[in-house]
Amino acid sequence: MLATNSGPLSPDSALERALTLTAIISYDGTPADHDALMLGQVLGDAGLDLELAYVRHAIETRLDKEALVEHDAELLLERGAHWLENLEVQRRIVLSPSTGEGLAWLAESQQAAMIVFGSEYRTPAGHVCACRSAQMLLERGPAAIAIAPSAYHTNFAKPIEQIGVLSGSADESAIETAFALGDRLGATVVDTDRSVDLLLVGSRSEAPHGRVMLSSRSQHAIEEATSPVLVVARGAPLRFESLVTA
Repeated sequence: MLATNSGPLSPDSALERALTLTAIISYDGTPADHDALMLGQVLGDAGLDLELAYVRHAIETRLDKEALVEHDAELLLERGAHWLENLEVQRRIVLSPSTGEGLAWLAESQQAAMIVFGSEYRTPAGHVCACRSAQMLLERGPAAIAIAPSAYHTNFAKPIEQIGVLSGSADESAIETAFALGDRLGATVVDTDRSVDLLLVGSRSEAPHGRVMLSSRSQHAIEEATSPVLVVARGAPLRFESLVTA
């Protein structure tokens, strides 16, 4: 794996990482990835430190072509930063034959709390369906996975006022995350997956610590969701209350 940085960088220290939660937004300029940008922006209100990541799949053999492809990748991430209206957002270009594997490596190397995706491109507007890369990371991925509904950035985004927790989720980390996120956003936590602004799902009890793994019931609930979904790794709640303001 190989990652390069584009755009301004903040100091990279153990102390800073201890005081921040990082959300990596998977971005390649598609409409679905604009949904991911919108969800990242909404969740960012809780204090998440956002990063944009684009995964390239090969190195060009000709140096001039490689320089051009790398430049295009930098421009793509710059457009994502403009969309976020945050030119200071950190941007990462990752080289990997698989988008999912590249993002998993980046999340582990950056100790990221979350990876944010849009839905699969054929998903009906207002519904959720994990794209191939997200689906891969829903099986033993190293960070929480957030998925935006299709067309979220054009028609369905709204403030998070009610956070639902999927009943029967085996891992209490989802419940702890829901209340911590609710405290940061001023949202109410409810014991339902219907008519909510964000659905929290826990990982299976068989999942290794710090890894995401879904039950068939949880998978079905995600497919039925009409709100953004956040799947929390087992034993790894997102403690937003630990964040401090500089």
